[in-house]
Amino acid sequence: MVEVIKNNDISKAASADVAVIDFNATWCGPCRMLAPVLEEVSEEMKDSVKFFSCDCDENGELARQFGIMSIPAVVVMKKGQQAGMNVGFVPKEGLVDFIKGNM
Repeated sequence: MVEVIKNNDISKAASADVAVIDFNATWCGPCRMLAPVLEEVSEEMKDSVKFFSCDCDENGELARQFGIMSIPAVVVMKKGQQAGMNVGFVPKEGLVDFIKGNM
């Protein structure tokens, strides 16, 4: 399950051992392509990783904090610290490899 971030609040993501934040926007085509892939991966990895979705238009302060310049951008956080970032659409296998490589 992918939890939606609101009001620039990443406290749940920051407190997780491993969290994945998908920075996106409703008008972004590649973001809409990535959403179902992320949902599927979140179900498969739910025991070890927490997944979050962050709309950059609604959470601009958070997007600036992470230096998001292009979307979709997927950030892996480990114990509250950014461990890696991937920009652009990636297929499921690439997304899983990216997450596992930054856990």
